[in-house]
Amino acid sequence: MNRFSDMQLLVDVADLSSLSAAGRRAGLSPAAASACVQRVETMLGARLFERTTRQLRLTDEGRIYIASCRVALETMKEAERAVRSGTDAVSGTLRVSAPSDLGRNVLVHVLNGFMELHPDVRVVLTLSDSLSRFVPDDIDIAIRVGPLENSDLVARHLADSWRVVCASPACIEVHGMPTQADELAELPTLVLTTQAGPRNEWQLGEDVVRVRRYHECTDSEVIRTWAVLGRGFAYRQLWAVMADVSAGRLQLVHAPAWSAPSPIHAMYHPNVFQPPRVRRFVDFLQQEFARRFATKDGNALASAFKRGP
Repeated sequence: MNRFSDMQLLVDVADLSSLSAAGRRAGLSPAAASACVQRVETMLGARLFERTTRQLRLTDEGRIYIASCRVALETMKEAERAVRSGTDAVSGTLRVSAPSDLGRNVLVHVLNGFMELHPDVRVVLTLSDSLSRFVPDDIDIAIRVGPLENSDLVARHLADSWRVVCASPACIEVHGMPTQADELAELPTLVLTTQAGPRNEWQLGEDVVRVRRYHECTDSEVIRTWAVLGRGFAYRQLWAVMADVSAGRLQLVHAPAWSAPSPIHAMYHPNVFQPPRVRRFVDFLQQEFARRFATKDGNALASAFKRGP
């Protein structure tokens, strides 16, 4: 049990940025708290904190070790709760990040199903159109869309989605239906801008087109709204525009010929001990995404293509 007490002290030191404050929480003197940290550092052969007279901050090694300490402590707490309740109930806080479109249109429903199965899990959902491939330490699961970069993170493939070109009937009536992919370079288009810049390179089947006449926005919902209002051609995930396509507000352009598959992954840190809620949620995600995208995404693309522009 001393090891778990040490872990809790380290986590408190990191959270409070103070050895003395963490010591008081544990009922230890500042000297005893400092001795505990030094003992763990000696055992590991690495410094966990950079300490000066004015501040205390985690080293890279400290961030790695204390992230694992958090997982170990939470896993132990969940095991104790499960034993006391006589069940394998899953509880605790689940922190998830995802792109805004995916969160609004798909993930919100998947999470609702998971919360119904596990009502003791508290969900913290972060949505953004400017997410990087990096997964912060305070995120349990990051859902990312598109090709992955080399990373030390664990990435589990969930499903393949599709990016599609779409436009409103009014836009097509005014500007005509492009017949060649490179025609889009000079047509009015709508582009999502992220931290990496405007996404104005579109993969259209085997062709890559760099659009030049575009409005841009950092909010994907604005891009969708502009497309419905007839401001230009957009290149969006099918799940984000399928309701508009079904209602006739948008039309798919040369689907599936101009459509590109886009892999979806769940990414997480390679901790040896993952809390039960994380393991359960990743398994639940894989089942739900496989079911939803195998039926809705593929059939929607096929049916939209049959309707034609």
